[in-house]
Amino acid sequence: MRILLVEDEKRMAQALCEILRLEKYEVDHCADGCDGLAAMESGIYDIIILDVMLPGMNGCEVAGRARQSGIRTPILMLTAKAELDDKVTGLDSGADDYLTKPFMTKELLARLRALGRRNINTPDGTLTFGDISLDTNVSMLFCTKNGQGIRLGEKEYRILEYLISNAGQILTREQLAVKVWGYDSDAEYNNVEVYMSFTRKKLAFIGAKTEIKAVRGIGYELRYCDV
Repeated sequence: MRILLVEDEKRMAQALCEILRLEKYEVDHCADGCDGLAAMESGIYDIIILDVMLPGMNGCEVAGRARQSGIRTPILMLTAKAELDDKVTGLDSGADDYLTKPFMTKELLARLRALGRRNINTPDGTLTFGDISLDTNVSMLFCTKNGQGIRLGEKEYRILEYLISNAGQILTREQLAVKVWGYDSDAEYNNVEVYMSFTRKKLAFIGAKTEIKAVRGIGYELRYCDV
């Protein structure tokens, strides 16, 4: 799961990034509201942690503009303000949840898990397409026709999660590279090709008819070929 943290307080941002990475989240950080909104528009994030007091554009403005642009990514808003009116303003602007500083790490992680389940939009944390089922709780891939399953590596899991969540769309190599490896990674497009090959082998191993098809000059899409 990839998280965008928009927080201008340097020590807070560093601490949160460290905590989240220890919990195996992929994290990108912006320290400015305008930069945060631009990053949100990439569509690669599963959850956004958004501070209210930001330079450039405050968090409520960022959330409001994101929702006006059709961005539906869950937003957890952070602020040192505890007054009810501030919480209402944050939620009305488009935030899904609200956490007042200072907060306990356990509460932050619990709220992120809840938002993650909401984003998956299935009660049991399972993503499905064609004849495949991806258990997001244990990174297992199953064929729904024969029950065969296999555990996925981290990159294979992220690739399939992204493809299934965007079924019916062609995802570019750039989108996949940024989603799986992040903006700051040195990963190149050949990394995408290599892990696509690994993922295809996992699909073949479980006997799935669902395939990852390359669209020449553009990228990849999932297709179900029941023939």
